[in-house]
Amino acid sequence: MNRREFSKVIGAGVAASAFSERLLAQAASPGASAKAGTLTMTAPSGPPQQIGMLLYPGMFALDLVGPHAFLSGLMGVQVHLLWKTKEPVVVSGKMSLVPTTTLAECPRDLEVLFVPGGLPGTVDMMRDEAVLAFLADRGARARYVTSVCTGSLVLGAAGLLKGYRATSHWATRDLLPLLGAQPVAERVVEDRNRITGGGVTAGMDFGLLLAARMRGQSYAEMLQLMNEYDPHPPFDAGSPKSAGPALTAHLEDFLKPGLAACSDAAVAARKRLGLG
Repeated sequence: MNRREFSKVIGAGVAASAFSERLLAQAASPGASAKAGTLTMTAPSGPPQQIGMLLYPGMFALDLVGPHAFLSGLMGVQVHLLWKTKEPVVVSGKMSLVPTTTLAECPRDLEVLFVPGGLPGTVDMMRDEAVLAFLADRGARARYVTSVCTGSLVLGAAGLLKGYRATSHWATRDLLPLLGAQPVAERVVEDRNRITGGGVTAGMDFGLLLAARMRGQSYAEMLQLMNEYDPHPPFDAGSPKSAGPALTAHLEDFLKPGLAACSDAAVAARKRLGLG
């Protein structure tokens, strides 16, 4: 990927002005100025690093789109949106996302394997033998095995979180022990080469952390600035603690059918994996 393409990708809809072109060119050069903290942002030499991001029906779009905004902004990568076919996949809100690569065509060795979440699609994926076999195979060799939201339950059902610390959406985090994982109530959890994000918008934090692991903090900070990721939500209700018991209980009641199905799928996966 050249610098012009890089600017288009990480601009996130912002026009590539002459200023941003100069800024990116300076930041990407080995001789970046001392004022900018001697930024060096070069892609690794050799073939593009392969990133595989699973799509599936019923997933939550933002679980994938948030991390994709940062990972696709890395120079020297090829991002694959994966599914069984290349037909459009209907996800949350009746939005359609188009796969670029089938599971069968996916490169054997991935730098990053990523799974998004979202009910009811998560439950279906936890029971889909073909998807689980694919994840187990690619996950055994991937440099980073990752997820956002309930995608960690899919990783767990594929046997990829046994003995690892991990997180998930707050409403499903207590299911992780059924899949051999240790639940952690944090927005992003990193344990060796497993990196898992919490619910939905945690994918933005996850994407930045993974970008920093792959290209360094300065590069990730540039991506953050170009995407103007500077959240100041109008309300403080983004976690059960801040939302309070009444609102949390109301949402849990609304989610009860989906959570029950998710629990059943986790129990079935536990038995299949021989975890008890």
